[in-house]
Amino acid sequence: MTVSPPPAHAIDAVLRRSIEEDLGDAGDLTTTAIFDAHHSSRGEIVARAEGTIAGLSIGTRVFDLLDGDVSVTRHVADGDTVASGTVLATLEGSTRAILTGERICLNLLGHLSGIATATRSVVDALGDAHTRVADTRKTTPGLRSLEKYAVRCGGGINHRFGLYDAVMIKDNHTAAAGSVAAAVDAVRRHVGHTVSVVVEVDRLDQIEAAVVGGADVILLDNLRGDELREAVVLVAGRARTEASGGVTPANVAAIAHSGVDVISLGWITHSAPRLDVALDL
Repeated sequence: MTVSPPPAHAIDAVLRRSIEEDLGDAGDLTTTAIFDAHHSSRGEIVARAEGTIAGLSIGTRVFDLLDGDVSVTRHVADGDTVASGTVLATLEGSTRAILTGERICLNLLGHLSGIATATRSVVDALGDAHTRVADTRKTTPGLRSLEKYAVRCGGGINHRFGLYDAVMIKDNHTAAAGSVAAAVDAVRRHVGHTVSVVVEVDRLDQIEAAVVGGADVILLDNLRGDELREAVVLVAGRARTEASGGVTPANVAAIAHSGVDVISLGWITHSAPRLDVALDL
């Protein structure tokens, strides 16, 4: 599969911050003491567990930013699912650059591949269902574009990227506004017709007001079983439906069976275990 990565400036900004954090003012004390600038090595980045890869080109970009003469040969692509023991990439060149950039590369690669692997587990659990798997804004500060890219590598789709690209009326908005109808009406008077409006509901009696008010998406929060199926019937195709809350690979198929269009879940970005990857010289 081919997934467009985040823009180069976003990737480099994360990597430069990571380099600054790791090297401080003194640099890599260990590596520069042991190896001179002309020492070269060959190494392999290896997956120690089965998983879906994301961030291989992002992680290995660090060697370019360290101004090291390192040649990177990638043997798999982001979005590929690999077996334990698979060689993901081969590195050849400056020992200093390879060892100094090792942890930054592996931190990002392992983290993003963990997100892609978690996403893939949910997507696979859906089987042939038409329902799509989406992420949320529950991301690591500063890493949102990279983590949402990893979700796409795992076969998922992205929810809004921030507060700026879609309206999402949540329970606290509704509480402060007094009702779903009041909140939707205020939004529709404020934003243009091209802005998507998502309305979160946690009761069936809130659905009609949201739909009539002009919601594009009805987010069904923590509804399950017959109640979720009834919610889809009440919406009746007048808006897209999204289920959220407490979704796992074990129950996602049952949730999709209700007929919802999208299932969104936060843990694929905020709690996905990282994929075990290593660099062997």
